[in-house]
Amino acid sequence: MTITSLLPGRIGFGTAPLGNMFRAIPDEEAAATVQAAWDQGIRYFDTAPFYGAGLSEERLGAALAGKDRDQYVLSTKVGRVILDELETGSRDLGEKGGLFEHGNPNKIVHEWTAEATERSIEDSLKRLGVDRLDIVWVHDIAQDFHGDLWLQKFEEARTGAFRVLSRLRDEGVIKAWGLGVNRTEPVELTLALDEPQPDGFLLAGRYSLLDHDHALQRLLPMAAEHGVDMVVGGP
Repeated sequence: MTITSLLPGRIGFGTAPLGNMFRAIPDEEAAATVQAAWDQGIRYFDTAPFYGAGLSEERLGAALAGKDRDQYVLSTKVGRVILDELETGSRDLGEKGGLFEHGNPNKIVHEWTAEATERSIEDSLKRLGVDRLDIVWVHDIAQDFHGDLWLQKFEEARTGAFRVLSRLRDEGVIKAWGLGVNRTEPVELTLALDEPQPDGFLLAGRYSLLDHDHALQRLLPMAAEHGVDMVVGGP
C-alpha cells in the first residue's frame, strides 16, 4: 500500500507545536487548533513521542477522542521512549531537544532497537487513546541529531525498528511505515538497502521555498524510481 493511497488529502496537520514547541500553550489553545484543522477538512494528523515528551500525543488524542477513528489517518513515530520517571535537574536534550523544554518533564530514552520500537508503539497507543496506528515513522536517525554517530543510530534502526515495522505491516497491525527525518542522506541510504523497503518518507525542511535543490534534483527522482512516496514536512 502506498502512502498516497492512505492519505485523505494533500495537506496534513503536524502536531509538534502541541508539544509546547518553542513556547508553552494552554490545553484549550491546543484543542481549538486541532478542531480548527478538522473544521477545514484536515484528516491526516502526525505526531511523535518526542514532541513534548508525550504531550503532543496526549493532546492530539484528547482532541480527536470524539471523532470517528475511521474518518482520519494517524501517524506517530518511534525512536524515543518516554519514561514515567521525571527529570530532576536541567534536561539534557541535546542541540535540538531544547525545542520542547516546555513539554512534559518525563525522561526520554533515545533508542531504535526492536524492543524499544514495540514499547514505543504500545505507549503511543495509550497516550493517543486509540486502538491502531495507520503509519509509523522512524524518527530522526540523521546527522542533525547525532552528528558523526548518525550511521550507528541508522544501523540500530535498520536491525531493530525497520524489521519490527516491516513485520507489523505484513501482519496488518499498521498500514505503512518509513523514516521521519530532517536530512536527505538517511532516505537515500534506506532506498539503497536490499531489505524490505519502507512505503514512504516524511522529509521535513528539505523541500521548501528556501531549501529544495538537492531534494528536487536527486532525492525525489530516486524515490519515484523506487516507487515510494514522500510526505513533505515543514514546507
